[in-house]
Amino acid sequence: MIGLLQRVSEARVSVDDEVIGEIRTGLLVLVGVQKGDTELRADRLLQRLLGYRVFPDQDGRMNRSLTDVNGGLLLVPQFTLPADTRKGTRPGFSTAAPPEEGFRLFHYLLQQARQQHASVASGRFGADMQVALINDGPVTFWLET
Repeated sequence: MIGLLQRVSEARVSVDDEVIGEIRTGLLVLVGVQKGDTELRADRLLQRLLGYRVFPDQDGRMNRSLTDVNGGLLLVPQFTLPADTRKGTRPGFSTAAPPEEGFRLFHYLLQQARQQHASVASGRFGADMQVALINDGPVTFWLET
């Protein structure tokens, strides 16, 4: 499972011009589900997202986690994230989980996040979404479990 996390000062996701999820300071995470991913990998990704130290402390060093700053978490399913781009000029999607499995594991991750963190919003699996954000830093990390 892949999480492309971006530290944001604000972010929102819309479908058909309707905002369906938004946060202020926190993490926008594009989530890609790969073939072979499991609930255990989703749990590990969530653990890392909540504890990854990407927010500044009093000295400006990245020593504080999402949990420490009580920030928002916006999870957005992204089918294209696990694409195979090693050759050619067109991505291949044979490494991505089938849609039913991707849906199931994304919603498992979302459910677990809502149980463990106070401020969680999400995009909609399979929808044509528009994502707007202000990347703070910019700070962006690729996490893979």
